[in-house]
Amino acid sequence: MTADQLNRRTFLKSSSQAAGLGAAALAVHTQPAKARPAGANERLGVALIGCGGMGQYDLGDFLDHDHVRCVALCDVDTARFGDDQAMKHVNEKKSGDPKPKLIQDYRKVLEMKEVDAVIVATPDHWHCLPVIEAFAAGKDVYHEKPVALTIAEGRLMANTARQYDRISQVGTQQRSGEEFQQAVEIVHSGKLGTITTCGVWTRNNLTPRGIGNPMDGDPPSTVDYDRWLGPAPKRPFNKNRFHGSFRWFWDYSGGKITDWGVHLIDVIHWAMETDAPLSATASGGNYVLNDNRETPDTQDVLYDYPPSPHAPRGFTLQWSHRNSNTFWLNRPGDLNKGAHCMAFFGSEATLLLDRGGFRVIPQTKRDGDKDTDRVTADEYKGESRFSDRHRAHVADFLECVKSRQLCRSDVEIAHRSTVPPHLGNIALWTGRKIRWDAYREQIIGDDDAARHLIRPYRAPWKLPDIEMGRPMA
Repeated sequence: MTADQLNRRTFLKSSSQAAGLGAAALAVHTQPAKARPAGANERLGVALIGCGGMGQYDLGDFLDHDHVRCVALCDVDTARFGDDQAMKHVNEKKSGDPKPKLIQDYRKVLEMKEVDAVIVATPDHWHCLPVIEAFAAGKDVYHEKPVALTIAEGRLMANTARQYDRISQVGTQQRSGEEFQQAVEIVHSGKLGTITTCGVWTRNNLTPRGIGNPMDGDPPSTVDYDRWLGPAPKRPFNKNRFHGSFRWFWDYSGGKITDWGVHLIDVIHWAMETDAPLSATASGGNYVLNDNRETPDTQDVLYDYPPSPHAPRGFTLQWSHRNSNTFWLNRPGDLNKGAHCMAFFGSEATLLLDRGGFRVIPQTKRDGDKDTDRVTADEYKGESRFSDRHRAHVADFLECVKSRQLCRSDVEIAHRSTVPPHLGNIALWTGRKIRWDAYREQIIGDDDAARHLIRPYRAPWKLPDIEMGRPMA
């Protein structure tokens, strides 16, 4: 599909034109759902769609709230319903409540009147349809990152949330972390000076075998494999393309850059008060791991960004990941023990930030024969500010369900943070510099690259038509 074909497509056509299973819920619910009343004694009915590790983690924090009850668990793999899986959290935290219904088809969950909100923690290729259909069914949604498998899907999800006046929170939980909030305040204070370069990096060492090379075989008897594939192409079952490691295959995800890049780039956008690059250039490939993954084990992407309040002439952002070496430059003390780091390089100081905290390193300027520190580092040590950001993120969603205010990581915000990782992959696939029109959400002057903005769905699953471009203010 060319850029011209994608541009300004009619968004969510009338139900008489909508077709296919993917549009079914949208065809049924033609009026925006009204906000649910928030009575003092009312309990919120929550359903989990996607009962893997992250979904169970989400559910656990939801069930810590007295006014939340779990009314349904949904997964195509019934093994994930077990007492040592998703049901464990229900048994431990809500043992006095009725047991949740166990369902394989998410559409049946959306038909349940007792479901007020859903958690969508499926593989990436299964983010869009459950989310947009939940919005249309009058449900609020907490869903995992990356927002979607493609840029077009992300735009559809954001537009659908606004059309049906739904509350959405995406799991970019750094926005709810006190240490991240404090670091962003430092950037906003201007004390780093003019920022010209930002960096986001991940590193680990999986050499030499990586995820291995298992043979194709039969899916587990507990799995509806055709439903797991859903809109993705039909493939033989391979355990590496399934639970846990699906994200290393293009059919279902975008690799490390969409897995972690969304988290890290979201913080850059937040701190720099910007939300879209002008261009992306990428290099990389599978250089070291001897496994059957498709996504690169090594990838570098360079983005150009327009002027922002902290970069008056613009700035560059570098994404880098590697799977063969854990060494890290400029590691200050105990900071950056984790595998994921962000940096803001300013004319006055550098701020390094990860999930363990942050530190500001003064920029030493030569002034005659003496060095002068232009920022006092000790004033900005933030390692002790660790907070339970995920629990706070869930709490923010639940509060917004009551107040009907936008969440910290509303789908529109998170969609814009998901676009750069997708552009990085498109630049890698094409081998060309990708120029981006952020307001039309179109690739400029490259129809071949623009075809990657959306992917075809395997029948009978189907997306509604998509209107690209940001909503009018």
